[in-house]
Amino acid sequence: SKLAALFEHPLYNIPIPEVTEKDKLFVVNPMEKFSLRSSKSDEWVSSSKAETLLPTGKTAYDTYPTWLKFHVGINRYELYPRRDPLLPTLLRDLATQSIVSSVQKSGGTQLKLIMTFPNYGQALFKPMKQTRDQETPGDFFYFSDFERHNAEIAAFHLDRILDFRRIPPVSGRLVNITKEIRDVTTDKKLAKTFFISPVGNVCFYGECSYYCSTEHALCGKPDRLEGSMAALLPDKTLAKRRSWRSPWRRSYHKSKKAEWELNPNYCAQVRETPPYDRGHRLLDLIDMTILDFLMGNMDRHHYETFEKFGNDTFLLHLDNGRGFGTHSRDELSILAPLQQCCSIKKSTYLRLQLLATQPYRLSDLLREALAADPLAPILTEPHLQALDRRLGKVLGAVGHCLAR
Repeated sequence: SKLAALFEHPLYNIPIPEVTEKDKLFVVNPMEKFSLRSSKSDEWVSSSKAETLLPTGKTAYDTYPTWLKFHVGINRYELYPRRDPLLPTLLRDLATQSIVSSVQKSGGTQLKLIMTFPNYGQALFKPMKQTRDQETPGDFFYFSDFERHNAEIAAFHLDRILDFRRIPPVSGRLVNITKEIRDVTTDKKLAKTFFISPVGNVCFYGECSYYCSTEHALCGKPDRLEGSMAALLPDKTLAKRRSWRSPWRRSYHKSKKAEWELNPNYCAQVRETPPYDRGHRLLDLIDMTILDFLMGNMDRHHYETFEKFGNDTFLLHLDNGRGFGTHSRDELSILAPLQQCCSIKKSTYLRLQLLATQPYRLSDLLREALAADPLAPILTEPHLQALDRRLGKVLGAVGHCLAR
């Protein structure tokens, strides 16, 4: 396994700083135990009167469902650890746990659903809108492109291979529209949009600002629909997140250009503006830029951080559905922060050089990682080949900066 060899490499074993109580997103009450509602149920209930140790000798933490262990493990430095024993279980839960409720997520231009599991875990479901081999037409603007469920799955694995670990775990899943959406929804607006197509397939379209109409309906075959299931982050009432507008945000206008596209010295201005004037925030943003360039995502207008950790923490790389739309074209403007600031983390640069070498090779690593997903193959070969070509261009941009 190339992936196993990669994660054994010294560059993937650089220790994070010691995690103190104030560096954890949650301080856990060791008295709080979770137990099964009944012996034949996999539904969890909180039991506040529990003793610290269970009769079996397990600690209260051992009784937590996997999604809760994931939330409890989040700290200032990482969303989940490199060698996370929970990850395979969490991905399996996303792909297989029964769905007891589905409601539409508010906001956004396209339809997304929040699925709830019997153990109170939740996932964000993005349904399939395009086949794997449909490329985004060259005349499409980035903001009028469809979101792709397979891009969400591939982005999670790519982010992990780059050792950023800033995207919540995502698994592919085949959902039954009738039993797992229509029959269990409590969302009246969503419920009104189900219909049977002329060829007998179950369809629905929900309510949203752009692509929610009968012309853009999502249809099963006859009621089976592919989608991505992303583990939800802790509720914002428990762990506040701050949304930051990216300084290299695009204009989202058909003819206007953003300031960074017109001003070659734009980075000097950014470096003087909080929070980019101190710490590693700018370098973290350049990490995100590299991830976006590798997958061709032009739609990174905002990013988020956990408020508890202030400015000294990682950026959350959320909403990656507009990646992997084109394999035949490399959008170099995505690399503007790297090219204009001529800065990159040394650890990121060394890892990128490693991923360009033959023993590892980025395309091979992602192909191996994606092969385990229930909806494999996730990406077509041209998209995987494009990764190696784009990685060469990132290294070329760094080389150009070093030469200067």
